[in-house]
Amino acid sequence: MTVAIILHRVADYDSWRKVYDSVGDMQKAGGVTQESVHQMVDDPNNVLVIHHFDSVDTARAFFGRGDLRDAMQRSGVQGEPRVELFE
Repeated sequence: MTVAIILHRVADYDSWRKVYDSVGDMQKAGGVTQESVHQMVDDPNNVLVIHHFDSVDTARAFFGRGDLRDAMQRSGVQGEPRVELFE
């Protein structure tokens, strides 16, 4: 199992969350087996996303998807997200 930790700042959490919730099928098709979303206590636009995958290769392929990049842009992700993979 591979766990991906994604940290990023968003322009507006509620707007970001609507887009995030709309791409559940893309996540499932990309190999996400579990997911959770968390906001920083004192900064709700600082977001932590945790995704689980069956393998590192599946996780890397998911984060390389063009439609994922498009969704992040539409949702208001600011800057480059920090993505860390753990086994």
